Amino acid sequence: MDKVLYYVHDPMCSWCWAFNKTWADIQAQLPAIIDVRYVMGGLAPDSDQPMPEKLKEIISSGWYRIQERVPGTQFNHDYWTVCQPRRSTYPASRAILAAKQLDNASEKPMLLAIQQAYYLQAKNPSDDDVLIDCAKSLGLNGSAFAELLNSPAIRQQLLAEIKFARSMGVNSFPSLVLEQAGDYKVLNYDYNDPRVFLSQVS
Repeated sequence: MDKVLYYVHDPMCSWCWAFNKTWADIQAQLPAIIDVRYVMGGLAPDSDQPMPEKLKEIISSGWYRIQERVPGTQFNHDYWTVCQPRRSTYPASRAILAAKQLDNASEKPMLLAIQQAYYLQAKNPSDDDVLIDCAKSLGLNGSAFAELLNSPAIRQQLLAEIKFARSMGVNSFPSLVLEQAGDYKVLNYDYNDPRVFLSQVS
């Protein structure tokens, strides 16, 4: 491939969830010479502490702002009352890497399963049992997945991807970075209009 397009994301990034439809439209119209690769951005490291009330208010109100800015984006706001949120997205990120290791084709389905569990089903993807259920829903071996999920190798892989994302100049999600001849360029996009991005790569 002549060019690589890196999609830098986090499975618990609500703006990434809102970008799904436009991102799918972008991928369907990309020139064939562009190879798409997903990279974990690392939004929030492991934590077993309940999310502070102030942060809960900020994120939960952000969901409503997203729905205004990106019409059609769905959220199950019950999440904030039926779950005990933690500011911890690394487990969900490792889950995608573990799923991909078990079955290379499961990367995107696992991402979607986690997002749907979080945003539509009011489940907490910071919890291992939720992530294991997501893996099982894709037909992956639950015990093999559980063993991989917190393994040193998967932990190291996540940290390596986060470091790579930072090296490309990424500090927000989602980000789209085009690599060509060793040069990396963070490109612009619009949440509602794929043409804004596509005009830069056509």
